[in-house]
Amino acid sequence: MTNRTRIDSLLLAGFCAFLFFYGLAQFGLIGADEPRYAEVSREMLQRHDWVTPMLGGRPWLEKPPLYYWQAMVAYAIFGVSDWAARLPSALDATLLVLVVYFFLRRFRPGVELDGALMVASCAGIVGYARAASMDMALAAAFTGGLLGWWAWRESGKTIYLATFYAFMALGTLAKGPVALFLAGVVLVVYAVTVHELRLILKTLWLPGILLFCAIALPWYFAVQMRNPEFFREFIVEQNLGRFSQNLYHHTEPVWYYLPVAALALVPWTVFVIAAFVQRVRLWWAERGPANATEGDSENRFGVFACCWLIVPVLFFSISQSKLPGYILPAIPAGALLLADYLRQHLRQSDSEPAAAGLVVLHALLAGGLIIPALLIAYLVTQHRLPGGQPMLVALAVAFVLCAGIALTLVRKGGLRMLRFVTLIPVVLTVGAVLRLGAVSLDQTLSARPLALEIAGIETHPLPLAVYHVRRELEYGLTFYRNQLTFNYDWGSVPREEHLLVAPENSQVEIAKLVAGRRVSYLGHYAAQHVDYYWVAAGEANPH
Repeated sequence: MTNRTRIDSLLLAGFCAFLFFYGLAQFGLIGADEPRYAEVSREMLQRHDWVTPMLGGRPWLEKPPLYYWQAMVAYAIFGVSDWAARLPSALDATLLVLVVYFFLRRFRPGVELDGALMVASCAGIVGYARAASMDMALAAAFTGGLLGWWAWRESGKTIYLATFYAFMALGTLAKGPVALFLAGVVLVVYAVTVHELRLILKTLWLPGILLFCAIALPWYFAVQMRNPEFFREFIVEQNLGRFSQNLYHHTEPVWYYLPVAALALVPWTVFVIAAFVQRVRLWWAERGPANATEGDSENRFGVFACCWLIVPVLFFSISQSKLPGYILPAIPAGALLLADYLRQHLRQSDSEPAAAGLVVLHALLAGGLIIPALLIAYLVTQHRLPGGQPMLVALAVAFVLCAGIALTLVRKGGLRMLRFVTLIPVVLTVGAVLRLGAVSLDQTLSARPLALEIAGIETHPLPLAVYHVRRELEYGLTFYRNQLTFNYDWGSVPREEHLLVAPENSQVEIAKLVAGRRVSYLGHYAAQHVDYYWVAAGEANPH
């Protein structure tokens, strides 16, 4: 191992450890998906069932098993906890960064560390690396597959094509057939763009197809055999239905993913756009059948990265159901496009500084990240930016960072420092969010503190029910209390004595729902505007 490799290894390990792993337990599981997926994994582990995902003791067939399998292993090693539920995504993000690094070292030497750290520090990657969800597993598999395909296209070695099929199989186990479909669209769009349609036929390699089937299909066959409703629920409703209809009320405008992608690429958005525009201009100047066999591999890789970046954005833009994580597989393409742009810029015009306009915009975006990070507690609890001294301090810190970034990059050869000066505000931002915002995030968005507060007043374990609360809170209470949560809204009122969580000032409604049973007010959880009660035993009174 050379000194350069040792240094790269230490830097990658340090940044991945901080950006993905540090503080995974600082705040509890948030949203509806995190506690739900964490609970499915626990129930599968308790049942020693690696085939059928279970939630509340019933089959829950909305997602494939790769994340659940990873979380089950984490639970078995470290015990069931929220940070263990997030560990698979952190590991998948680390795998993604390493795949990018080794690909660039082999096929684009000189910017392998830059590219890997750019991927690692994208806001979308950092955010989903810390979430208990399937999105990071899909992004890692998708990236590994497409880079494997390009490595085969450039080197001709079938081992790389086999890597493509293996990663596509993992992507199919991560989130379904959308992985293979989306990769196919990217490859077709690229082949049409550069007039290399023969690549599509060459990609259809029988050993690779058999490898894909051997990895991906056994679980699909097994779960279908055990659960005949799987095909309808997973393929028809969760895949085709989500795309063609707004079944789950996730409707957004058609342009939704443009700002989402821009935010997910922060702090590199400005230079990614510049790299994209430059690559499109070069392609336009060189287009045409006459150049189909003349363009060098480096130029073609830029076109490939552009196709990879825009296809998921366009594809999911026409979907009737939109969630931010859907386009996560496109984000590594932006960082790769920027790494390729940086490599060519440094090689061709090392003596020239970067364009002043780009530098200023990049400095404002990268340095400005510290403002919401330092004020995260106000944003979470008050939903606004404060005035006075907190804002002045945040603006002063942001000004210093912006000025430092701009002054560094406008110097001769300043782009060589792009990675270094941009990672400084990224590290400060992540640290500030974890240090200053963790308590507020935990109290206002997670069920963990409420579950602990309720457990602290129990003399013995009791069933828990909810009424008119957010599903995020219901799923979170289920996970943190490790028990099925009854829901009055669905007519599920326990006969035995139990605890009840409901919106504040709901005493009159609760008295009607459990008429004839004694109800005692126990406490108020102000951060999420709910009260909790003790309800005496009695006959069920379905709502």
